[in-house]
Amino acid sequence: MTPRTPRTTTHGTAAAPTGRFVRVDGVPLHVVVEGSGPPVVLSAGLAMAWFDWAPVAALLVAHGRTVVRFDRPGHGLSAPAPAPATAAGEARRIAGLLDALGLPGPVTVAGHSVAGFHAEAFARLYPERTAALVLVDTSIEEDPRTIWPAGLRTAAARVLGRALTATGLPAAFGPLVRRAAVRASRTGGCDRSLPSAGGPPAARDLVRRCYRTSRVWRGALLENSRYSDTAAEVLALRTGRPPGVPVTVLTGYDGSAGRGALRWCERQARLADRLGARFEIAEPAGHLVMLDRPGRVARAILDAAARGTGGAGRPDRPGQRLA
Repeated sequence: MTPRTPRTTTHGTAAAPTGRFVRVDGVPLHVVVEGSGPPVVLSAGLAMAWFDWAPVAALLVAHGRTVVRFDRPGHGLSAPAPAPATAAGEARRIAGLLDALGLPGPVTVAGHSVAGFHAEAFARLYPERTAALVLVDTSIEEDPRTIWPAGLRTAAARVLGRALTATGLPAAFGPLVRRAAVRASRTGGCDRSLPSAGGPPAARDLVRRCYRTSRVWRGALLENSRYSDTAAEVLALRTGRPPGVPVTVLTGYDGSAGRGALRWCERQARLADRLGARFEIAEPAGHLVMLDRPGRVARAILDAAARGTGGAGRPDRPGQRLA
């Protein structure tokens, strides 16, 4: 497979090419592979897509990395999710995708939000295939609990998904909801003139292509129905031991003195302590750190990968300045 080089828009940000489909465990997954060099796998959060990593991917490619962006089942352009996600299941999916792409590893894996659970599970279950782990404003659950049985929650998610399909709401309002959610998850004060700041996250045609379909909303509902179970699964995988690879916990902070923002940073810092990880803050940034501060995210990934190889990895190519 020939890696694809990212295109750039007139705004100077990376375009988001569509890639190819690879069948993993019977499910066609949409994946984009760009660049050359040590591999990096990027996995986005709930209801997000491959193009949300575009600014980070462009920087990593410019610094001599092979970048793999993929959509989980029911996300982006991938086929519908046949079953709810689990931490171990998503770790196996990453491994299967790398096998299909002929990238045995070791790879640096970065997970955003709920995908942080999946990335950590991969690092713990496949340590020999992992060079480093980067958790980007990752989900945290210190004591995950559920009220309703898992089967009931999954059934409710399926029923709600079918109801959305029947009403036609995704086709009518899906892109609008997506844009509103992205705006709410970014920092309004982020200076887009900075080299490290993200530009427009995605072309409108790509947003419409993904979010006008009920498939994405049904996939998000199904994955979210097992959120607490996935969190509990990751806690069990930890078994009180740090991962056997370098870990970075990178959190977004909007720079305010708000109790919620400070509390979130404290929780992220405690997670880093528990994992024996390096703790870093991207400021100003909202939850979508890879859009607000792509340079900061790219640098965290490159630094973690360098620690994983003892600094003996492939030298960075001259490229865009990183934050």
